[in-house]
Amino acid sequence: MPDIDDTALLPEGLHDTLAHEAEYQAEIVEKLRQCFASFGYERVIPPIMEFEESLLSGPGKAQSRNMFRVMDPVTQRMMAVRNDMTGQVARIARSRLKNAPRPLRLSYSGDVLRVRGSQLRPERQFKQAGVELIGSDSPEAYVEIILLARDVLATVGVEKASIDLTMPLLVPAICRGLGLDAEKSALVRQALNAKDMGALDNLDDEIGDISRKLLLAAGAADKAMAIIRDLSLPQEAQDICHELAKLLDRLKQVAPELHVTVDPGEYSGFEFQTGIGFSLFVRGVRGELGRGGRYMVEGGVSEPATGFSLYLDSLMRALPEMADLKYIYCPYGTNMAALSDLRGQGYRTICGLEAAADDMAEAKRLMCRYIWQSGKITQI
Repeated sequence: MPDIDDTALLPEGLHDTLAHEAEYQAEIVEKLRQCFASFGYERVIPPIMEFEESLLSGPGKAQSRNMFRVMDPVTQRMMAVRNDMTGQVARIARSRLKNAPRPLRLSYSGDVLRVRGSQLRPERQFKQAGVELIGSDSPEAYVEIILLARDVLATVGVEKASIDLTMPLLVPAICRGLGLDAEKSALVRQALNAKDMGALDNLDDEIGDISRKLLLAAGAADKAMAIIRDLSLPQEAQDICHELAKLLDRLKQVAPELHVTVDPGEYSGFEFQTGIGFSLFVRGVRGELGRGGRYMVEGGVSEPATGFSLYLDSLMRALPEMADLKYIYCPYGTNMAALSDLRGQGYRTICGLEAAADDMAEAKRLMCRYIWQSGKITQI
């Protein structure tokens, strides 16, 4: 059994991204950035670490237990490594860009690091890319963000993604309206989030009937809304459902091809949101491609924001394989003008640094599919 180089081992959930995969990922990130820019979203680049209290404000509150923390030797203050970039963009908007005209459109991409992975996303470090539309609570903000998510996925080759809409505030609103105590409200919310019909069967009175029907409503948007409309809900909950119904009607007008589902009981991952949320899925791919929705940018003056983040680890699994790269071996002494011409044609030149006894054998050893011989390209 060969010896294992302990210095080459990596912690669980971390990995090296090599050669073609790394290049493909960089290419995809650039395509995402260009699509974001075409919708008017300007790129910002926040640091990978900040003071702990900054990352834990606003959207970061829900992620506090999943952050790596270190002591800054300069200031003696606690710092944290970001595990999500949404909160950082919110900080930039409320501080450095507080006087910029609203709505503010910002995009971002970068690595995030988490203390632990999940069953669907075991990776602890991965790239995140997304946009935030800050300073508007218009229903059209949802529409713009969802259509941008559709277009950016299509740009990189993901077709037929489904959009799962959630209402993270719905169940708490129902429980408040029915006067339930905190313990029973938590039980209802957890059971609906976990799709635990057994727990819901044990609920009696009005909340039992409503919660069981909400669980059955999860699925295709039309079916879900038909069930929800038949429920007798408190006024606050009715208002939330009405907002969802208006969004669905608008999406049918502008993008009837979208595959939209509704999950009225889902809230994991949407804890900080203050409006409709959504997840992006594609059949056959583990984990969601991304998440989005509405939240509040907290500061001197709080303002609404709507956005989404894509997770590159899941997104890359949804993409077709990268096209083969055209590597061509150019023997030692190849004319510089010929090299420049080959690169202009899209070839990647692997130049011999000294004369080889057998140029064809050297090309094969270096895994090139082409060789420059006698002034022409030969496929190996």
